[in-house]
Amino acid sequence: MTTLIDNRPAVRHPEKQKRADTPLLRKPDWIRVRAPSSAGYAETREIVRSRGLHTVCEEASCPNIGECWSKKHATMMIMGDTCTRACSFCNVKTGLPPALDAEEPAKVAGAVKAMGLSHVVITSVDRDDLVDGGGAHFAAVVRAVRAENPGTTIEILTPDFLRKEGAEDAVIDARPDVFNHNLETVPRLYLTIRPGARYFQSLRLLQKVKERDPAMFTKSGLMVGLGETREEVMQVMDDMRVAGVDFLTIGQYLQPTRKHAAVDRFVPPEEFASYEAIARAKGFLMVSASPLTRSSHHAGEDFAKLKAARAAKG
Repeated sequence: MTTLIDNRPAVRHPEKQKRADTPLLRKPDWIRVRAPSSAGYAETREIVRSRGLHTVCEEASCPNIGECWSKKHATMMIMGDTCTRACSFCNVKTGLPPALDAEEPAKVAGAVKAMGLSHVVITSVDRDDLVDGGGAHFAAVVRAVRAENPGTTIEILTPDFLRKEGAEDAVIDARPDVFNHNLETVPRLYLTIRPGARYFQSLRLLQKVKERDPAMFTKSGLMVGLGETREEVMQVMDDMRVAGVDFLTIGQYLQPTRKHAAVDRFVPPEEFASYEAIARAKGFLMVSASPLTRSSHHAGEDFAKLKAARAAKG
């Protein structure tokens, strides 16, 4: 396997800078969703809040929260609700996070059991303030969920562990079923969209998962509509395949507030279908590409398809 190396210094961006207001484009019909109102939604919210937990569904203003929570599907966000990064696409607040909650692994495991989840997605904020970036805590959550819910498959969506040498090893060794880390956008846009990260660091993280555990499924995602070109998206696909990524997600970027990066355009459904066909031709085992695709949307159903695709490939 080719080794991906990038020695360029990362752009430091520890605090959210004030951003000028940017216009909010009117959403086309294909991106509109209904406001959440079901009994299942209310029950999921109660399970999460009664345990003092956070979800990326709420913190990142996911458009699919109504659909997912009505089915008691929620993506747990561990290590607090405050991120040390200031990505211009993300609605999670930035600042100095509190100390880790030693009881969080047990709380997450209990919430998974209360929801009766057969597949759970666990993500986190970036914790650049911690020596290991939170790697040991992430691993502890995975082990706790598995101990209390042995029949539940576990998908994780991790930070990049930038400058935290070896931190990802503890997470990989906890043996989640799917290891996800999103590249988010094309390299050219990192300075404005993901300034605290490095493109090749993220690629290398995904590659290291395969090197340490070749059987583990890897997954990564892109947002489109930020000003990227079609050629740049296809190059990222190629880079992901070099890193051994199994599952690609592509969704439309939605601007959370006027203080966030503006939407360059709304990509039509037929263009997503084209991206999916290209990605499958490039060898991804699983591809999900649509305006409302998000990393954890339909994760359980997609995991079943991912396993079936590997089995069919032999």
